Amino acid sequence: MADQEVTFQVPTVRENERNAKRSVAVVGAGPAGLSCAYFLARLGYRPKVYEAEPRPGGMLVQAIPAYRLPREIVAREVRMIEQLGVEIHTDMRLGVDFTLRSLRAEGCEAVFLGVGAPHGVSLGITGDTAGGITDALSFLRTYNLRGSVPVGRQVVVIGGGNSAVDAARTALRLGADRVTVIYRRSREVMPAYREEIDEAIAEGVELRLLTAPVEIVSENKAVVGVRCVPMQLGAFDRSGRRRPERVGEAFVIPADHVLAAIGQSLDLKSLSDGIQLTRRNNVFINIDQTTGQTSEKWIFAGGDAVTGPSSVVEAVAAGERAARGIDMYLTGADHAFWRETLPVDTFFDPEAEPVETPREKLRLIPVERRRHNFDEVEQPWQEATAIRQAKRCLRCDYGRRECTETYEVS
Repeated sequence: MADQEVTFQVPTVRENERNAKRSVAVVGAGPAGLSCAYFLARLGYRPKVYEAEPRPGGMLVQAIPAYRLPREIVAREVRMIEQLGVEIHTDMRLGVDFTLRSLRAEGCEAVFLGVGAPHGVSLGITGDTAGGITDALSFLRTYNLRGSVPVGRQVVVIGGGNSAVDAARTALRLGADRVTVIYRRSREVMPAYREEIDEAIAEGVELRLLTAPVEIVSENKAVVGVRCVPMQLGAFDRSGRRRPERVGEAFVIPADHVLAAIGQSLDLKSLSDGIQLTRRNNVFINIDQTTGQTSEKWIFAGGDAVTGPSSVVEAVAAGERAARGIDMYLTGADHAFWRETLPVDTFFDPEAEPVETPREKLRLIPVERRRHNFDEVEQPWQEATAIRQAKRCLRCDYGRRECTETYEVS
């Protein structure tokens, strides 16, 4: 459906002269910040967005490869948001070019922090300071923003999340001869999306499961391999997954480039303007979960800066909640008109028998056509297929065994 909507529909905007004169800032032009600015603009505000990088979009353009999310789609949405009256200022870094206090001194009445968790986490194993080790986020960001990045011939990616898989598939496209992803648990509990893992393997990425790195092997201060140990799954840990335990002897995977994708972090120094911070349970900034308000009443926050690494959809939702919270803080009332329930002018018979239509597979461009470019891999359905899929039964409340089995397979 998104591919069909080439021309964006202009959303409802409630002009408000008083709101337009208020000074509201958004720090970070990622999905959370852009979402917050978008909903504020719909309430008549004219927020200013400050982005540290030269291009708005945050992780949408810095970390997610173009073969998953074409850049023109993000650019189109950013233009739409700007047309609503939002100003976006790039190359403006919090803690360097401005601070929260300087915004306040300039008359800013409310600020939304959507700075994300843009930094990688070091491996923390012997030899991890050798040359040729890069965190996966930096690797992806450099290529996506500059169009080029150094890549080795034998690349080892350490981690099992989406960033690890994205970095592996990007390295292949940039000319690596061999790319190996190391993950210490089983494939069933890998955080990366299942379909992304499947496509990575189809493109030639090697997956080494139940394998844990213990040392970076180097010569002349440059990486030449990763010493690993085989693992087996033991008792359950606090994460609800089985704890990997070492079994067997160590072995070395040759490598001249290692990409670390074991987590994301946030530099909290730039946020030390009286906001209550924490590092517990992957949470960086304490907020009111309903409004996004921090311990400083005029500062709001959301997205990865609050929750730690999460999904784009959750970041967008956080931006919407904070926009509503900012408006309530400034006006004392709830004006989020988009939350009102509206009748939908379409026919649907809830009593109709469900249609037993199997799930269609996504159309993908062939592997041989995508290994050396960043063309979008997933292709849209034909209209007739989309209509059939819209009629599929997703009523799991029936409780029938055959329904449950069909849903699990789908």
